[in-house]
Amino acid sequence: MGKGEETKAAIVEEALELVSTVGLEKLTIGALAGATGMSKSGLFAHFRSKEQLQLQVLEEARQRFVDIVIAPALKKPRGEARIRAIFESTFKQWEEDLPGGCIFYAVSAELDDQPGPARDFLIAIQRDYGETLKRAAEIAVEEGEFRSDLDLDQFVFEMGSITAAYHHFGRLLGDPKAEQHAVKAFDALLERSH
Repeated sequence: MGKGEETKAAIVEEALELVSTVGLEKLTIGALAGATGMSKSGLFAHFRSKEQLQLQVLEEARQRFVDIVIAPALKKPRGEARIRAIFESTFKQWEEDLPGGCIFYAVSAELDDQPGPARDFLIAIQRDYGETLKRAAEIAVEEGEFRSDLDLDQFVFEMGSITAAYHHFGRLLGDPKAEQHAVKAFDALLERSH
């Protein structure tokens, strides 16, 4: 990686930290210049627009999620163990990776009514994650660990609902029992899937 690429990677890293706490819309070239100590023109040379900066941040978040949650889970045995690894890594490593918690939840409310490339990319990331969960559940069915008539779409919906509720109750409301409730709901989901 050349010096310019290293600089850009460091900028995106700082931007990701910033977005996790202030949101995507407040991420501007000016705000990032202040956070990194770089000039606006220096930052502009790397990204050309706020939109490109936002997309780079979302791509970095996607890659980080794959590295922290998905790749380690894929090393687990096929089936329920893999699904449990995804769930646990989402709560432990991923939720704690950034100061504002899960960046995808942090920006989803911001982008849900804002058409454009950032929203489209966020939707693509979330759909890919949903397909990953669906395939993991399908493998659990194939392995005989989950029942053969399991509604895979419902499973993905419920697992996503648990993590969304955890984020809402834990991050927004500060409920100290949010993780405990999420784990209990996840265990119940697995039990119903057998």
